[in-house]
Amino acid sequence: MCGIVGAVSSRNIVPILVQGLQRLEYRGYDSCGVAVYAGGLQRARSTARVAELLEQVGKDHIEGTTGIAHTRWATHGAPAVHNAHPHFSHGPGDGAAAKPARIALVHNGIIENHDELRAALQARGYAFASQTDTEVISHLVDSLYDGDLFEAVKQAVGQLQGAYAIAVFCKDEPQRVVGARFGSPLILGVGKEGENFLASDAMALAGVTDQIVYLEEGDVVDLQLGKYWIVDKTGKAASRPVRTVHAHSGAAELGPYRHYMQKEIFEQPRAIADTLEGIEGIVPELFGDGAYRVFQEIDSVLILACGTSYYSGCAAKYWLEGIAQIPTQVEIASEYRYRDSVPNPRTLVVTITQSGETADTLSALRHAQSLGMTQTLTVCNVATSAMVRECKLAYLTRAGVEIGVASTKAFTTQLAGLFLLTLALAQAKGRLSEAQEAAHLKAMRHLPAALSAVLALEPQIISWAEDFAGKENALFLGRGLHYPIALEGALKLKEITYIHAEAYAAGELKHGPLALVTSEMPVVTVAPNDTLLEKLKSNMQEVRARGGVLYVLADADSRIESGEGIHVIRMPEHYGPLSPLLHVVPLQLLAYHTAVARGTDVDKPRNLAKSVTVE
Repeated sequence: MCGIVGAVSSRNIVPILVQGLQRLEYRGYDSCGVAVYAGGLQRARSTARVAELLEQVGKDHIEGTTGIAHTRWATHGAPAVHNAHPHFSHGPGDGAAAKPARIALVHNGIIENHDELRAALQARGYAFASQTDTEVISHLVDSLYDGDLFEAVKQAVGQLQGAYAIAVFCKDEPQRVVGARFGSPLILGVGKEGENFLASDAMALAGVTDQIVYLEEGDVVDLQLGKYWIVDKTGKAASRPVRTVHAHSGAAELGPYRHYMQKEIFEQPRAIADTLEGIEGIVPELFGDGAYRVFQEIDSVLILACGTSYYSGCAAKYWLEGIAQIPTQVEIASEYRYRDSVPNPRTLVVTITQSGETADTLSALRHAQSLGMTQTLTVCNVATSAMVRECKLAYLTRAGVEIGVASTKAFTTQLAGLFLLTLALAQAKGRLSEAQEAAHLKAMRHLPAALSAVLALEPQIISWAEDFAGKENALFLGRGLHYPIALEGALKLKEITYIHAEAYAAGELKHGPLALVTSEMPVVTVAPNDTLLEKLKSNMQEVRARGGVLYVLADADSRIESGEGIHVIRMPEHYGPLSPLLHVVPLQLLAYHTAVARGTDVDKPRNLAKSVTVE
């Protein structure tokens, strides 16, 4: 996941900027850079490690009192120096690159309308030196600049669609840095002797300042020496509290949240944006060198995973068989290696793991390899993990550090990666038209905004949680693609509330589970407006006829109404194949708020560990 550090000071700020990048290295990156004001704009960029960037900065004698720095994951353009941040804008016109640069900018997130903005800026004479959406923002700010950087940034972000955290400065206004955020985190650090800082994570400022201001969605912040001010998304002046963050725990700072799980639920728009950052088209190389050949050779998929990751694999099976038309088998990793199976050397073995160190999944991978299935791919959140090292191909999700034991953002980013895998396999097999690819990509780019709209349902979920807090049992129902989401919802409730919860494919209700239904057994139903909706409504009637109480997550146009014994929360929009990423979020919130109401240890539930590294 990308990292940002920015600073305004009266001393040479380069050591602090580079140190901030070093503190963000845990996120993973493949390029880094720093830019400062020193009578003009100076920068250094590298596709090596931050330590090499520090050497380059020293060799080039780059020093300054105002600057920005960045670590970047490269998907939007290759991992090359010309795509690394910070990006400059030299202004429009022929020979612009020969002019002194005026704007320097770094960016986390993904800009959905970058193509339209790029075309408009090119028409005005701006030349692009990279393949990134970030460079679009730098030119856009330059095009709007009229002597006041703060005003230019405010106007620019009003034209951006998508998720972003940016930090920008201008050669014409020394000792001023402007930041803005929407969908990606950005914090303000208030230092000593007039220094002010920006960062994407408080960890970057550990040892520099412990006075942190958490910017809210839509905020734009103006940093100058000895002062700063913030405006909200409406352009009105905003006051944000300064919180004391102990330097050694910066990476684990809760900010405005009560628990890490709640924080991580609300980080999902950003996590999805980071995971999908720069995806302009579906190409097998998203999964590594040689992926195209592998994808063409395989004729089936075997998914190996545990726990929450297993449920993401179960959802992916519906995509892989329905969209890519590839036979897919999903196995619990801890069971797979201990049973006799029929190996197929033309199978793509896909492992799913948040940590990349899950012992059962690693063992299952090695067992599959021992059977001659050597085409392997992992969907994982840790670039340096054993799983990434041992698999031929990989897709790295960018959920960031997940501290809460009950996985949330790791799950949704896994789903995003698996959907990309589905599309890449479909394309390699000639089963994805250009129109289908464009439609799927458009939907994926909109996911951060769609997730933000779902998170706005939290007050209604809290009302449900008050009912659930006094229960000891619950049923979860789903059909088709949403059956794995019901399974994940039940798991979340079990993990952190200690309420016994089970999930069933709704069609199985009358084959046994219906015997459990009473007025004391809440039944959560995932009810998107898809081809199985009418069947699901019949299953819901079976519950009501036995006195059961329904809690229904329904799409806006599903024609399911609240009434006696039925509570309905309407989702903001129907999202087709990607609907599972949206419907799981209210289930995460339900588990969280029920746990809070019951007084359990939300982030450290009994008997469970975050990373299961023993069998």
